[in-house]
Amino acid sequence: MAVGLNAPEALQPVPGIRVAAVAAGIRYPGRDDLVLIDAGPDATVAALYTNNAFRAAPVVVAAEHQAAGGARWLLINAGNANAGTGEPGLAAARACCEALAAVTGDPAEAVLPFSTGVIGEPLPVERIIAALPVLHAGLAPNAWMQAGRAIMTTDTVLKGVSRRVALSQGEVTLTGIAKGSGMIHPDMATMLAFIGTDLAIEARALDGLLREANRDSFNAITVDGDTSTNDAVVVMASGASGAGLVTADDRVAFAAALDAVCLELAQAIVRDGEGATKFVTVEVVGARSREEAAQVAETVALSPLVKTALFASDPNWGRILAAVGRAGVPDLVIERVAIRVNDVEIVRDGGRAPEYAEADGQRAFDAEEIHIRIDLGRGDARTRKYTCDFSHEYVRINAEYRS
Repeated sequence: MAVGLNAPEALQPVPGIRVAAVAAGIRYPGRDDLVLIDAGPDATVAALYTNNAFRAAPVVVAAEHQAAGGARWLLINAGNANAGTGEPGLAAARACCEALAAVTGDPAEAVLPFSTGVIGEPLPVERIIAALPVLHAGLAPNAWMQAGRAIMTTDTVLKGVSRRVALSQGEVTLTGIAKGSGMIHPDMATMLAFIGTDLAIEARALDGLLREANRDSFNAITVDGDTSTNDAVVVMASGASGAGLVTADDRVAFAAALDAVCLELAQAIVRDGEGATKFVTVEVVGARSREEAAQVAETVALSPLVKTALFASDPNWGRILAAVGRAGVPDLVIERVAIRVNDVEIVRDGGRAPEYAEADGQRAFDAEEIHIRIDLGRGDARTRKYTCDFSHEYVRINAEYRS
């Protein structure tokens, strides 16, 4: 079973994991903006963090604490990124962890902090610390939807998904939430995402599964080409089901479920891209390597000219052609390149397909779901990237973000 943007109320509790959200007054008056997740005393945790050189203070502290082992608690605030804040920011993140440790009785290293919001502003530590006792007291297994709403910033919809998968030792559940709408570009992961499961698994094996799932999901999306300072994706396994990956089929089944959860959350971020009106898949086939395919797909997906043409439903396919040509593919034989938009073949043998008609192109570009398929005609490698259009609304949202 999978649920997403259309049915977030169907998010399933994960045995062994509890969640809570409260209003701490961090930036958004009158709404929840602080989340606590308890992965359980026997939890294993895997996480990936942004590669941005200006890693936010909570990312630095979370990575340190995770490396120390024994992570159990996730503390997440919205409205303030605690990024670009130097040593005071690090001290603030650690103070929040220490305050939560005093409430839970666990070491501060058991807490992984995460933040999202405006960069460069001091974290209101006192407000967060004051809210912790109520937050901890409110932990419950069925608060995933409230948590998903609490971590939103410019998001317009809650992003959540649940799946159940049968293994040889029993059924396990996966539930995940994510936030992200702008400042989205693949470089490890580009948003915040938190996924819980009751699988029994060692941290090293969980880390391997997350890295595999991340490659074709969170690391395959772009809205605007900007990688955030705060990005992270975390998978928590409580072990409460007692079911592990004891057979090869178990691993395949669970990996497929985790892949699906990550992909649905990642695509939900693109669909909710700031001001987005169209969901776009850029598929490149016929490349010599996966890296080459990704290079071309990313160049097309990032092109402002392509993205603005898509917003206008303008079948100006020359912009796609030009993006492929400037992607830096060595020795590209343009006569072998073919480009299709949805069911309309536009480019063949390096030029406009003889049967192409403007009316067909218009029909393809008018669609809300657009699939751009580029065949380089030089190998067997392929990949996909997911993006959206650029609209007037994107400019307005980002121009007014701090207002």
